[in-house]
Amino acid sequence: MLSHLTPRARGAALASLASALALAACSTTGGSAEPASASAKPEKTLAATPAGEPVYPSTYKPYPGVATAIRGATIYDGRGGRIENGVVFMSGGKIVSVGGPGTAIPADIAVYDGKGKFVTPGIIDIHSHLGDYPSPAVAAHEDGNEATAPTTPEVWAEHSVWPQDPGFSRALANGGITSLQILPGSANLMGGRSVTLKNVPARTMQGMKFPGAPYNLKMACGENPKRVYGARGRMPSTRMGNLAVDRQTWLDAIDYANDPKAKRDLAKETLAGVLRGEILIQNHCYRADEMALVLDMAKEMGYKVAAFHHAVEAYKIGDLLKENGVCAAIWADWYGFKMESYDGIRENAAFLQREGACVVIHSDDQNDIQRLNQEARKAQKAGLRVGIDIPDATVIKWITYNAAKAMGIADQTGSLEKGKMADVVLWNGDPLSVYSRPEKVWIDGALMFDALDPKRRPVSDFELGQPGEGDVK
Repeated sequence: MLSHLTPRARGAALASLASALALAACSTTGGSAEPASASAKPEKTLAATPAGEPVYPSTYKPYPGVATAIRGATIYDGRGGRIENGVVFMSGGKIVSVGGPGTAIPADIAVYDGKGKFVTPGIIDIHSHLGDYPSPAVAAHEDGNEATAPTTPEVWAEHSVWPQDPGFSRALANGGITSLQILPGSANLMGGRSVTLKNVPARTMQGMKFPGAPYNLKMACGENPKRVYGARGRMPSTRMGNLAVDRQTWLDAIDYANDPKAKRDLAKETLAGVLRGEILIQNHCYRADEMALVLDMAKEMGYKVAAFHHAVEAYKIGDLLKENGVCAAIWADWYGFKMESYDGIRENAAFLQREGACVVIHSDDQNDIQRLNQEARKAQKAGLRVGIDIPDATVIKWITYNAAKAMGIADQTGSLEKGKMADVVLWNGDPLSVYSRPEKVWIDGALMFDALDPKRRPVSDFELGQPGEGDVK
C-alpha cells in the first residue's frame, strides 16, 4: 500500500508507523514491553481485625515457680472453709491439694512451716484505678475518666494502664493483692471497659492482663454524671436525665446488634457485647432506690448487673440483690462525703450477709487496696456490735471468692481448690488482724514477694534511683 511512494517517502512513513505502534503499546502497558498480565499487581484490600476476634491479647506468662507446700498453717479456702494445721500443695502453677495434716506432700520439694501462721487465697480487688490514676498523682498521669461525653463505652481502661505504677508492688507486698480489676472513673453514665490484671511486674499492660478474664463495662448513676454534664449545660443534669440517656443509648445498641449491615461502631460494639452476655456490668451506685431502678432498666433492656459498687445503701435492698444475683462491692465505713452517700452505715456488709446477698469489700483507693483485710475485719466487727456474728472464713470470702465471682474469674482463682491458679498468701498472723502482714505471696505458683528476703520485693523501673525505692512500709 506504500508502493506508490518514493523510497525516501516510504522510509519516513514506515518510521511514523513504528512510532505510533510504540505509543499505543505504552498506553496499555505503562511503558513496559512485557504483557499486561505479567506486570499488573492487584490492589491490597485494607481491613481491621474483624469485630469479635481478640485484640490487645494477654501476653501474660507466669513467672517461674517450683513445687511448693505449706504445712501446719490455719487455712481459709475462700469458699467459707477453715482447716486447722492444714496443708496447701502447689505445683505447675496450680493448686494440687488442700487438706488437713495428713495430706500427702511429695519428697524433695520446697516446704514452708506454717505453724502459727495463716494461708488464704490471693486477695482480689474488684474496684481499683491503679495504673490509670498512678503515683505520683499528677495531672499528666490522670487517665481514668474520659469526661468528654455522657456515654463513652468505646474507651478501654487498659489503654491507659501504666504498668510501672508503684502502687502495684505496694498492693502486692502490703495487701497480698494477686488480681485486680482496673475500672474507668465514674464521671460518665457509661465510662468504658475495665481490664482485669494479674499483679505481676511487666513491661506492658498486656503482660499483666489476666488470661481469659471477661471484659466488664463500668456504668455510673446518681450525682457524678448529672453534676459533670449539668455543669456544662447539657443532658443529663438530673437523675431522670441519667435514666433517659441510658435507655436511649441501650435502645440504639439493640438496633445496632440486630442489624447485620450496620457500620462498625466501637461504642455500640461494647454495648452489644453486654446484651449478648459476653461483657459484665459493674455499676457505680450509692442509693438503694437508684439501684432498684437500674435493675429494672437491666430487665427492660435485657442485660444483667454483676455488681453495684460503693452501694452504701445496699443494706436497704439486700433481699432484692440476692433475688437478682447481684453482688454489692462496698467499703467498710466510707460514707457521708456527699449527699448520695449520706445514709451509709458501718453495718452494711453484715446486714447484706444476713440476707444471704453477695458481699465484696473493695478499695477504690491506692492506699485502701493495701488493707482490704483490715477493711473486711472492720465490717465484720460492725456486724458483731449489732448481734450479727459472721465467721472469719466467711469474711475472707468477701475479699477473695466473691470478688472473683463478680468479675467472672471464679473458675480460675479466688479460692484454694484443686486445679485453680496457685494464687496464695501466707500471713504472719491472723489475716483479719491489723497487726498481720503478708509474709509470702505466690502468683500462679511463683513466689513474687517474701518479706524475709529483700530480693523478693518487686521494684518498677520508674522507682529505680528514686527516694523510697521499693519501700513497702
